[in-house]
Amino acid sequence: MTEKDPFAEYIKQLSLSRQELGWAWAAGIGLQDVDNLKPSHYLYETAKKNIDGEISLDEADKLIHFYYENKENRHDNRSEEADKVATRIAKLLSENAFVFSPAQYISIHKELFYGIYEHAGKIRDYNISKKEWVLNGDMVLYGSARDLQATLDYDFSQERNLQYNGLNINDIIQHIAVFISKLWQIHPFGEWNTRTTAVFLIKYLRHLGFNVNNDLFAKHSWYFRNALVRANYNNLSKQIYKTSEYIEKFLRHLLKKEYSELHNREMHIDKAFLLKNEPINSQNEPINEPIKFNTREQSMIALLKENPNMKRYQMAERLGCSESTVKRTLHSLIAKGIIRRVGANKNGQWIVEK
Repeated sequence: MTEKDPFAEYIKQLSLSRQELGWAWAAGIGLQDVDNLKPSHYLYETAKKNIDGEISLDEADKLIHFYYENKENRHDNRSEEADKVATRIAKLLSENAFVFSPAQYISIHKELFYGIYEHAGKIRDYNISKKEWVLNGDMVLYGSARDLQATLDYDFSQERNLQYNGLNINDIIQHIAVFISKLWQIHPFGEWNTRTTAVFLIKYLRHLGFNVNNDLFAKHSWYFRNALVRANYNNLSKQIYKTSEYIEKFLRHLLKKEYSELHNREMHIDKAFLLKNEPINSQNEPINEPIKFNTREQSMIALLKENPNMKRYQMAERLGCSESTVKRTLHSLIAKGIIRRVGANKNGQWIVEK
């Protein structure tokens, strides 16, 4: 969110225990942005009362419910949805209970959307598609309705059986990025999968032992969604390949405090789109900024200019990093339109465009 958020400033002034409750509310509020929903002023005031200890979360939930029982306040269905779901997210994120299972994932959807969406907590029985801004209007292929439960069960069983022993933090992040991307792509519910997946991910990361606050989801929920889209999209005719690099970047920011700028525009598949001088997303980020590179990206460009035929393991040796890091860096430069690959994997070479 580019404009200053007074709620975020309010949270900064609180004690740590109250900050944690504030972060739960901030995530609940921020995640509404993925469906272009804006909570009401009344929701903010109610959240502050809860954080200050004046009312409990259950009382906050009841206040929001009674507020929209008043006919004068029921004219804006989108604010009603935003307020109710934000409150329910805050409640879920304030609870420690969690079981890693498809049933837990489905129950989160039910908890968030009961009374709002008639199919809350129900797996869809029809196929769907959605046009995506980040894909220039193209669509991700979601799971087939006839296979949803079986696919969910399989992905959860694969993740449950994984042994994290011996994996370094970067390997763990890469694995979680792939798992959560696959889970989102199944899209088991007819609507509102991203908010459900975000809440599930936060609780799962805590279950794994990560001390996760929800601030990043509050500020960059739209980036989170677009990163999941890019992790599930191929268009081989245009040499566009699905990549988990953006969701990995989000997770490195979240889990390693490896801070970097998170801009939706960097994920857009049309590089020419980056040259237009106009707003491009719900956060009104300008796109006429110069392309920025981190130190590793700059070093990678220099290597490829020096030797366009260099292999990944050679790059890793020269840069003093792992091959998985090299892969992420290459994907980042491809996404920025700086390099491209020509020829076969074994005998091809890298072209530095500019």
